[in-house]
Parts: sequence; C-alpha cells; structure tokens
Amino acid sequence: MEPVNTRRKILFLCTGNSARSQMAEGWARHLKGDVVEPYSAGIEAHGLNPYAVKVMREAGVDISGQRSKLVKEFEDVEFDYVVTVCGHANESCPYFPGKTRVVHVGFEDPARASGTEEEIMAVFRRVRDEIRAFVETLPGALYSLARSGE
Repeated sequence: MEPVNTRRKILFLCTGNSARSQMAEGWARHLKGDVVEPYSAGIEAHGLNPYAVKVMREAGVDISGQRSKLVKEFEDVEFDYVVTVCGHANESCPYFPGKTRVVHVGFEDPARASGTEEEIMAVFRRVRDEIRAFVETLPGALYSLARSGE
C-alpha cells in the first residue's frame, strides 16, 4: 500500500513565471519540502530570470534547474492552494476546479528594477527575502488567508 501524500500542493502563479513565482517555488522546496509540494507557473512564460537564479544561489538555493512554465501545463493537477504573487496573475487567474483555494500575496516585480547591476541586484535580494519570509509561514498562513478571503 502506497503512503498517502499529506503534503499540500501549492502553485505559485505570476505573470511570466520568471522571478517571483520561481523564487517562491525554490524557497518552498528548500524550506518546506516536507510539508508542501511546490509548483510555479505563469499566465505567460518569459523564461527563468538570471538575476533570480543569482540571488537565490547567494542564499544557498539552486533554482537553475527550474524552467518557466505556463499554468495550462498543470490543468490536470489538483492543487490545495494557488498563490498569486502579482496583481496581474491575481486578476487573470484561471478557474481551478474542486477544492483549490486561490490566495493573493503580492510582491514587487524585481524584473522591472532599473539602474546599475548592484541596484537591480538589491531589488532582487529584497524581494527574495520578502518571499522567504512568506514561505516560512507555510502552510499555516494559507489557512487564515483563505478564510479571510471568503
């Protein structure tokens, strides 16, 4: 008899699946892999942002093997939660049937940062750390966020 998977399936969704949702998936796998089964996708697929890879590597998490995916690739997966990490994904979030709860937790888009290399990296590092702080609250925070969103 196979063991029952008690980990919560969470999809982190953003516009392009290039930075925020990728970092969230990486953090969730690294910090909470024993209690959540993380995925990430986008309304569009913009490719994995090299700055996201770089700042996550600085923090000891390798996301270089991840790839930018479209949400439609997961239409057969029954998620417990879909976490939209940007306003556009929240507004454009497709319908998820069944028990899936959609929760919005927005983060600034670091891919829109401009300036010197160091200024851009500073924005990516800040957003990375904000996403880590959120992921550290999983899965418990999702229960209260889903309830308050009803």
